[in-house]
Amino acid sequence: MSEKKNLWGGRFKARANEKFFKFNRSFDFDKRLFDADIKGCLGHCRGLEKAKALSSKESMQIQDGLNMLLEKSRSDEDFFVDDSAEDIHSFIESNLIEIIGDTGRKLHMGRSRNDQVATALRIWMREAIDETSDVIKNLQTDLIKLAENNLDVIIPGYTHLQRAQPILFPHWCLAYFEMLRRDAQRLMEIRVRVNVMPLGSAALAGTSYPIDRASVAEYLGFSEISRNSLDAVSDRDFCVDFVYTAALIMTHLSRLAEDIILYSTKEFGFFNLSDAVATGSSLMPQKKNPDSMELVRGKSARVFGDLVSLLAMLKSLPLAYNKDMQEDKEAVFDAFVSVYDCLEISSIVLNNLSINKDKTREAASKGYLNATELADYLARQGVSFRSAHEIAGKIVLRAIELGLELDEMNLHDMQNFSDQIREDVFDALSLNQTLKTKNAAGGTSEERVIEALEEAKVYLFGRKLT
Repeated sequence: MSEKKNLWGGRFKARANEKFFKFNRSFDFDKRLFDADIKGCLGHCRGLEKAKALSSKESMQIQDGLNMLLEKSRSDEDFFVDDSAEDIHSFIESNLIEIIGDTGRKLHMGRSRNDQVATALRIWMREAIDETSDVIKNLQTDLIKLAENNLDVIIPGYTHLQRAQPILFPHWCLAYFEMLRRDAQRLMEIRVRVNVMPLGSAALAGTSYPIDRASVAEYLGFSEISRNSLDAVSDRDFCVDFVYTAALIMTHLSRLAEDIILYSTKEFGFFNLSDAVATGSSLMPQKKNPDSMELVRGKSARVFGDLVSLLAMLKSLPLAYNKDMQEDKEAVFDAFVSVYDCLEISSIVLNNLSINKDKTREAASKGYLNATELADYLARQGVSFRSAHEIAGKIVLRAIELGLELDEMNLHDMQNFSDQIREDVFDALSLNQTLKTKNAAGGTSEERVIEALEEAKVYLFGRKLT
C-alpha cells in the first residue's frame, strides 16, 4: 500500500489497517470507469482554465498528461496491475503526478471525489446504454430474419401452456420484437435522466471556484447540469433506472429462452438447435441440452439480484454521500455485462435455430384450436355469442367422445346442436381460414403480419429492406 495514492492523507498520522484498506478498496472493479473518468478530468481541467484557476500552460500540461495515460492504458497490458491504488480516481491522479509533476496536483481544485465519481459513472452509463441499445437492435433484426425465413409456418398459440389458437410463427417472433422495442424505448428515456452533469457540486455544497458548469457540460456531452449539489452527489436513481431496465430486458429474454427450451424438447419437437448452441451429457450419450438458453434464463436471477441490492443499499441513506454508495458499481457493471452477453447469445441461438414445420402445423391442427371459430361462425348466423360459445363447447365435448377433430365431424352430428350450422362450417373451421379471419390490426392473419414485419423494418432501419 503506497501512501502517495491516497487523496486524503493530511488529516491522518497512521496508515490504514491493511485489511481495512483492502476492504475499503474499489480499484479492482471501478477501473472500468477509467476512460470515463479521464474524459471527466479533461472537462474539469478546461473548466478550471476558463475560471482562471489554471494557466493555459498548466491546463495543456494536464491535458497532455491525461491523454498520455489514456494511450498507455491501451498499449500497456500491465497498466492496471496496481495493488496499492485505492480507486481508479486516485490511480489516475497519482499517475498523472508521476508524468507531469506537481502541476498534476492542481487538477482536483474545485471538485470532490463525490462529484467526480458521479460524473464518471454517468459518462460510462451513457455509453453502456448505447451499446445495449445496439445489441437489442441486433436481436430484433435476427427476429425479423427468422420470421421472414419462415413466413408460412403455423404454430399453436398457448394460454396456460394449453393449446389455444393457431398463429403464424412470424407473429410469435414479432411478439418478442415488441418487448424489445419497449426495452429500447426505456433505455432512451433513462438516457435523458442519465445525461445530467453533477460535476461542480464538489463534496455536497457546490464548488467555490467560478467554473462555468454549462460550458463543461457541453464539452462532456451532457444536455444539462444538476440543479442541487446535495442531491447531485447522492443521486443514484439513474443506476436503479438502468438496472431495472436491464432486469426487464432479462425478463423478456428469459421468456424467450423458456419458449425455445420447451419447443426444443421431444415432447414439443417444434424447434431444433444446432450443435453450435447446445451441449451434451457426461453420462447420457443421446442428450442434446439447450444450455445456451438455460443460462440466459438463469442469469436473469442475478440481474434481479443486482436491482434488489441497489434498492436495499439506497433505502436508508442520509444526505449526502455515504460510502455505502461504493456498492452501486458492481451491481451496475454486473447487470450491464449480463444483459449484453445474454442479448448476444440470444441472437446467436436464433441464427442456429430451425423449425419442424410439419410438426408445428400438425400441432396447430389438433386439439380443437378452431373451437372459437365455430362459436364465431354461429354468431355470424345470428346466434348470440354467449349461446354460440355454449353450443361450440357442447360440440367439442361430443368430438372428444368420438375421438375426432371438429373439422372431421359429420355435419349431421353438428346440426344436432344447432340448426344454424351449414355445410360451409367446414370452410370456417379450416386452418387457413382460422388465421385469415384474424385480420384486425395487430392480428395474426398473413396480411397483418406482413404489414407488421414491414413496419418493424422501417422502425429499425428507417426504410424497408429488399
